[in-house]
Amino acid sequence: MSVQERKERERADRERLIVATARELAEQQGWDAVTTRRLAERIEYSQPVLYSHFRGKREIIGAVALQGAAEMAASLRAAASAADGPRARVTALARTYLDFAERNPAVYDAMFRLDGGLAFAVEDTPEPLKDAFAALLESLGEVAGDGVHSGLFTETFWAALHGLATLTRAGRLPPEDAERRTDLLVDRLAAL
Repeated sequence: MSVQERKERERADRERLIVATARELAEQQGWDAVTTRRLAERIEYSQPVLYSHFRGKREIIGAVALQGAAEMAASLRAAASAADGPRARVTALARTYLDFAERNPAVYDAMFRLDGGLAFAVEDTPEPLKDAFAALLESLGEVAGDGVHSGLFTETFWAALHGLATLTRAGRLPPEDAERRTDLLVDRLAAL
């Protein structure tokens, strides 16, 4: 291994450490607790080293969001592939999405609530975000219905899931009815 390759590997390792530490701190204490000073202390590097990877907290939030989008896409695809039939796939997608949001609240916030400097629904949307949407579209396209634009249907379904995730997390919806809400969403919105 050349010196240059070793330096690149070390840089990538440091970047992964910064993102993992930011994610861990945000999940434990919230995003307000994530500061460049605190991250630098936790990873035992100076703030200038941290700034050599990310220009600030916004870019760190973006990196966490991209990592979360990749994880969500993989989870959605695994759930859909394990389900038998269109209704079961859509139900699995909905439950997997809502479970991801519940288990990873800080990551979910990085993806959809906080400014990570990421563009959505445009040509230069980062690939992990496009892939997370595609993971929904792959199964929802088959149930959108005749004459219904599958992308718009997927956006509407995603918006409903996001609303359920956000309202449940905020304590605005009783948790004991979560499964019934998911079934209602699948039955009515997806007309299955």
